[in-house]
Amino acid sequence: MIAEALAIKRETYLAIVMDSSKQGPVLVGSPKGVNIEEENPEKIFQVPVDIMEGLTREKSMKVSADLKFKGKSQEEAAEQIERLYDLFLKVDATQVEINPFVEQPDGRVICIDAKINFDDNAKFRQLEIFAQEDTNETDPREVNAAKYNLNYIGMDGNIGCLVNGAGLGMATMDIIKKHDGKPANFLDVGGGVNEDQVLNAFKLLTEDSQVKCILVNVFGGIVNCVTIANGIIQACKQISLEIPLVVRLEGTNVEEAR
Repeated sequence: MIAEALAIKRETYLAIVMDSSKQGPVLVGSPKGVNIEEENPEKIFQVPVDIMEGLTREKSMKVSADLKFKGKSQEEAAEQIERLYDLFLKVDATQVEINPFVEQPDGRVICIDAKINFDDNAKFRQLEIFAQEDTNETDPREVNAAKYNLNYIGMDGNIGCLVNGAGLGMATMDIIKKHDGKPANFLDVGGGVNEDQVLNAFKLLTEDSQVKCILVNVFGGIVNCVTIANGIIQACKQISLEIPLVVRLEGTNVEEAR
């Protein structure tokens, strides 16, 4: 890649992040860029944005001033901050970080380097962006699980876990550890699971050579226990299951599922 060589007069830091404690976007800045937390932590400032009101010119000019831009550079920086905020919303980002956000000797304001994180929950709206994901360094099991909308994280134990809900998943792994076992994975099938997802979840577990038994722990609130049971039966018919299987079901239609 060939790019213009840029002269830098001054480096600043700018980020837009989604902050749950502020219930919306927050602008984070520092008039000193690059290693801001190590070198100039006292200069970091935050400016919350009302997501209903949006980023006003008054607020973008204030942020630009706090970044120590002056004159025409302040106006240009404010305009770029507004465009970055529009980008943040348009692509369902959780973070847009510009480091450094620089002022050139001629007064121009340039974004030199950027980092953008995207909200996984917005994948259905951002298919083109997520299609560019590089999975070469991702665990192949996690990549395979994502194809079926399964939440999977591989671990180093030998007890395969299939649960619904992150909270129940964490509790299940804690119980396993308490009794001197070691979970082989975190596998959450979610609330809208169907029988095919259960089947593919079992395929994922049984293809892992370190898994020596499988524990299914499901509480049917949103999930119908019958769906889980039918998926397990379908999986056992299609897969030559040669390891122990323990199933615990409670909740919606549990008697029918049994």
